[in-house]
Amino acid sequence: MQANYVQRLRLTFRKEGPTRFIGHLDLARTLERSLNRARIPMSYSQGFNQRPRMQLAAALPLGYTSACELADIWLKESMDPETARQQMMARMAPGIDVWDVQEVGLKEPALQTRTLDSTYEVTLLEPVDREALQAGITALLAAEALPRERRDKAYDLRPLVLDLALLPPAGDLAQLSMRLMLMVGQTGRPDEVLDALALDPLAARIHRTAITLSPLEEGD
Repeated sequence: MQANYVQRLRLTFRKEGPTRFIGHLDLARTLERSLNRARIPMSYSQGFNQRPRMQLAAALPLGYTSACELADIWLKESMDPETARQQMMARMAPGIDVWDVQEVGLKEPALQTRTLDSTYEVTLLEPVDREALQAGITALLAAEALPRERRDKAYDLRPLVLDLALLPPAGDLAQLSMRLMLMVGQTGRPDEVLDALALDPLAARIHRTAITLSPLEEGD
């Protein structure tokens, strides 16, 4: 069957403000509606239940914000990426800021298959003992295993934590930096790291600052 698209664009966008409180599926629907309002020539799947050809790199849990969400869209008519970005932002929903659009290869692997890790900045909203917190971080990183449960299934949190640090003081609230695995079947979650440190995940602001993609192989 002949492809009904001629271009693939990769959107990098911030998710903040009111969109903090919408989930992954609602985010996809919000993007779809905004792109339609902006008259972006989206390509749609064929068949009875047609959907726009769009992929998001990784789900962001409810309540989190981000500076670096990634989405690929396929177009049936080519557009200059910056022109497309400006056209999108003229009709974009509040809380979504598309700050970069790049053309990528039509045959590149799906975004979801290329994610390696993600980095988060976590602001603790309640006072903490910095020395005790640092001791907890040191112990977590030194642990050989951190057995936990997710959806009633046992797993080891330790290999999912690639880096964890207490940031230098920059105000009254303590901040952590986390770099966690983001691969199919191997995803680290900031709330679970906070729980392992005996911190309340609900008393923290969690902001994604980076998503790392695997390098493309020759021919992609």
